[in-house]
Amino acid sequence: MKLHPALAAGRAAVVTGAASGIGRAAAVRFAADGMKVCLADVDEAGLASAADEVRAAGAAEVLSVRTDVSRRDEVEALKAAVDERFGKVAVLMNNAGREGGGALFGDPTRWREILETNLWGPIHGIQVFVPAMIAQGDDCAVINTGSKQGITTPPGDTAYNVSKAGLKAVTEALAHELRTQGASRVTAHLLIPGFTFTGFTRVRVSEKPPGAWTPEQVIDFMIPAMSAGDFYILCPDNDVTREMDEKRIRWAADDIIRNRPALSRWSPDYADAFAEYMKD
Repeated sequence: MKLHPALAAGRAAVVTGAASGIGRAAAVRFAADGMKVCLADVDEAGLASAADEVRAAGAAEVLSVRTDVSRRDEVEALKAAVDERFGKVAVLMNNAGREGGGALFGDPTRWREILETNLWGPIHGIQVFVPAMIAQGDDCAVINTGSKQGITTPPGDTAYNVSKAGLKAVTEALAHELRTQGASRVTAHLLIPGFTFTGFTRVRVSEKPPGAWTPEQVIDFMIPAMSAGDFYILCPDNDVTREMDEKRIRWAADDIIRNRPALSRWSPDYADAFAEYMKD
């Protein structure tokens, strides 16, 4: 398999939310390809552990920077540290995120924390890092970690849904901006994991559920999709197939087209119709 040209030995990758989960798995994979890797996270203990694993995986160089991506000044300090140590950045993975506690009428402080990390964090990363990546004239890539909940927006954790729906819109806008700049060789990708056993999941269960993928499986799926030029990297898991995801996404879009009630998939009035639709 021919890799995306940004994924080359000796080039530099910056991964936020790298102390655990998908971010850590991505950092290890980039290291195994001989890249220089900068890990950023608010979890200093996890960051140190992840840095050790990344070194062991074969990274050309490793830098870890304690970073709260919700603060633009800290993202700017992250870029300054990367510039000083590595120079050019080939891969930016905006992966840091928060989950849970964002009910519609829930704590506004929690809402703000989720939006500032999940949405403003990637916006800060894009605005701080990407202009220089464009100016380099090299093949580069930006990967933003989204969520299926940002597409189908199931009831419950509304703040998280809003953050990931906003991130989808931001990443689509980034892709458009990049392709309209004729000199740009930077690609954008929206990673959309399925059910994954990460630190978020471990809060609820101590062992990996059978239906969940590991973070490493998500990255194993991401690399060839990214290398093929896919923008939407829609991951299955052990319970949900690509076909099932496509049907769920189509049903959500049809709520508008067919003028059904909002979130009709979860309405008792449409339960039988949705079940029949998924069977066909």
